Amino acid sequence: MMRVLLCLLLCFLAITARNDATRQGDALNKLYFDAFKLKRAAAAGAASYATTTLFSNLSSKIYPQQGLKENDKISKLPGQPEGVDFDQYGGYVTVDAESGRALFYYFAEAAASADPSSKPLVLWLNGGPGCSSLGYGAMEELGPFRVMSDGKTLFRNPYAWNRVANVLFLESPAGVGFSYSNTTSDYDKSGDSRTAADAYVFLENWMERFPEYKGRDFFIAGESYGGHYVPQLAHTILQHNNTSINLRGIMIGNGVINAETDSKGMFDYFWTHALISDETIDAIHKYCNFSPDAVNQPKQCDQALEVTNNVFETLDIYNIYAPLCFSSGVTPSPKRYSIKNFDPCTDDYVSAYLNIAEVQEAFHANVTKLNYTWSACRHFMQWTDSPYTVLPLIKECMANDIRVWVYSGDVDGRVPVTSSRYSLNQLNLLVKTEWQPWFINKEVGGYSVIYDDNLTFATVRGAGHEVPSYQALRALVLVKFFLEGKPLPS
Repeated sequence: MMRVLLCLLLCFLAITARNDATRQGDALNKLYFDAFKLKRAAAAGAASYATTTLFSNLSSKIYPQQGLKENDKISKLPGQPEGVDFDQYGGYVTVDAESGRALFYYFAEAAASADPSSKPLVLWLNGGPGCSSLGYGAMEELGPFRVMSDGKTLFRNPYAWNRVANVLFLESPAGVGFSYSNTTSDYDKSGDSRTAADAYVFLENWMERFPEYKGRDFFIAGESYGGHYVPQLAHTILQHNNTSINLRGIMIGNGVINAETDSKGMFDYFWTHALISDETIDAIHKYCNFSPDAVNQPKQCDQALEVTNNVFETLDIYNIYAPLCFSSGVTPSPKRYSIKNFDPCTDDYVSAYLNIAEVQEAFHANVTKLNYTWSACRHFMQWTDSPYTVLPLIKECMANDIRVWVYSGDVDGRVPVTSSRYSLNQLNLLVKTEWQPWFINKEVGGYSVIYDDNLTFATVRGAGHEVPSYQALRALVLVKFFLEGKPLPS
């Protein structure tokens, strides 16, 4: 009963904040707390995540890539501003020829002034599960462009991550965004294991298509349910011991990591921000059991969750201090824009832009003419497996000298700072530095702490769930120091 109420609660919060199926957290709400429909595992170790059979089949899915890079080059995107100084590519990589499963990618090489040949490669993964890294990551967060309110015109993001790296955005799994399968039953078999396997096969083939990136320093970053995707893909790479993919680090933003502590942290965050009463949080602490073995909850827990359910009628759970979008669609002419003030209706502008036929043609997308419009998140997929925790995989990364950074926007209520702190505490690591502020031009950008075994946890001041959307400059500084392996500036 408690899990059903939690699912209803989080779905309600998402719907009141935005229209349904527009936020990556909305998909997470539908999945994460509806645990009785999932094959969750407590994950005592990394081996519980995936089977040997799954890994042994991947080496057979490397396909010829000759000439495909040149075909993927984007000459110009509709509405693109002048003065673009980097190469762009977009297209499909087949990950399973037998079923006709192919994943769409968008690639923005580092700006010419940054020298692409000397910069690392970063793969970005949005979460959901079922949400687009093109629509969110590339067009609303860390990509080189943002979409203006007319849904037709682009403007430069001065704090795009391709100022410090070559950035690859992947729409994953099949069924998300422009990625597809010719075998429709594939959409009912989506889950964490297949997502990681397909992402690994994608990388193998993409490296064949772009051989100059073989052996290049490689990093995986993602947010939200990407808290599962990122360490799972890292685990798959480590299991294959592939020398072409030179994995150096992973970075997780506002990520789902460990279900029990994620849940506790969310409700504690609500209380510490005066969104629920002392009596409600006391009841949740006393009567609710968030452990993976919990089934039946006392009525006092159910009642406390019902009270919480009525709190957020006019609140954006992904940024508790952000304005809401009260309009729909696009404007006849573009409004004035500011990279420092994120427009809460940006989802509508991006959706309009990516559904323009000329835009899809420029991206080399939708080549099979999908029977549905592009949308930020897809809810038609069934999700078959979702481990209760990915902490063992994070431990595995650290044991293999893989740099691990976790960051949180400090006004995100969906996977808040407290959730990440509680989850990382389960690793029982020694603290090397106390919490201390990090700065940008004498202004506090957030707070950070460094643990043993190459783990950094940082907050980003004034940022919601999609950190680069709300604090683009601070996010750029964060990723720059992550890639360089340096502590944040103090």
